[in-house]
Amino acid sequence: MAIRFFSEGINFHLSGPRNTTTWIKHVIKRERRKLHSLNYVFCSDEYLIKLNDQYLKHETLTDILTFDYSTDPGSIHGEIYISIQRVRENATRFKESFDDELHRVIIHGVLHLTGYNDKSATDKAIMREKEEAYLSLR
Repeated sequence: MAIRFFSEGINFHLSGPRNTTTWIKHVIKRERRKLHSLNYVFCSDEYLIKLNDQYLKHETLTDILTFDYSTDPGSIHGEIYISIQRVRENATRFKESFDDELHRVIIHGVLHLTGYNDKSATDKAIMREKEEAYLSLR
């Protein structure tokens, strides 16, 4: 039952990791899932592009990649890679604080691991609503 935070190729440390961990665990519980293990890796755009190309065959820029390793549908076991560069730029673009945008992306990955998708407009709207609800609990 561990949530761990790492950085790859950049100098970044999450502020308030204990509070963030407690919040993530609360969200997982509300989604009726059991935490097995969850690793967050904060990285650069370049690193994320390489992963995106290598594993998903996409050559696009993104803020997050989520890898689900769960074998039990009720369990959370995965890795979430987040581009800090992309989060910073998106925070500016959407007129959000860096911290709020980072936590939106953090919980976005958890929502993917609990089964939510964002491929269609309807799915995106549901996911955005969930993000807003969980951000308000932070």
